[in-house]
Amino acid sequence: MTNLALCPSTMEKQLSPTTPDFATIKQRQQATWASGDFSVIGVTLQIVGETLAEAADIRAGERVLDVAAGNGNATLAAARRFADVTSTDYVPELLDKGRARAEAEGLNVDFQWADAEDLPFEDGRFDVVLSTFGSMFTPDHTRPAREMLRVVRQGGRIGLASWTPEGFIGQLFKTIGAYLPPPAGLKSPALWGTEPHIVELFGAQAADIRTVRKHFNFRYRSAAHWLQIFRDYYGPTLKAFAALDEAGQNALEKDITALLERFNVAGSASLVVPGEYLEVLIAKRGS
Repeated sequence: MTNLALCPSTMEKQLSPTTPDFATIKQRQQATWASGDFSVIGVTLQIVGETLAEAADIRAGERVLDVAAGNGNATLAAARRFADVTSTDYVPELLDKGRARAEAEGLNVDFQWADAEDLPFEDGRFDVVLSTFGSMFTPDHTRPAREMLRVVRQGGRIGLASWTPEGFIGQLFKTIGAYLPPPAGLKSPALWGTEPHIVELFGAQAADIRTVRKHFNFRYRSAAHWLQIFRDYYGPTLKAFAALDEAGQNALEKDITALLERFNVAGSASLVVPGEYLEVLIAKRGS
């Protein structure tokens, strides 16, 4: 576990020569996450939500907000611990999936459409704010961080899980980016999986920041099986292949297959790919 220094950076922020059109980028991202059916993949990540809920020490009766909740992994984990949970996302289809899961388990959760960059809640409303592989995909990194800090009470906690640049998903982003470069000036979502970026975003209002690098194992029959599932159901991969011609699709498929085989620790019998992520626990300063 790393306990990060919280003193503000003395380095001046460099301005990007190109200012991204955040509104247009967000619209495209929203359409991307609404494509396919992320819940098919999302449910396999449930253990991350459970682990984060334990690390954040979620307790019965606490007011918990799940930001960019997707189909509700952290939401369900907190609700199973008898917290009063509000689950938010800007993709209605994903909220519907989370709502169905909560109803199937008899869990009482408040589901609300909300943009992570502009949360519709008053200051200090929540005891705990969680986000698993959600807030990291916002176009403007400073806004969701500011919003999470705003809506959590003084002395409250923020728990995050974000893919690292060096890990499998970070390398997948890099591989896709070689074919479809992101908009100029847009920061990589994988920066949320780095300690310095977390300190830059949250350190000014944090009494303490603790990080642990962990792994989620993607378990599939083979590289071809993983690729089939992600091409059919994972919005970013689905959209990437759809944007390429046949030659580009074949080349991208070859590169992703090579990446999967490089990370695979199961040998030829099946596919087990450890995906590194950064678990972050932030304690907001008290009064």
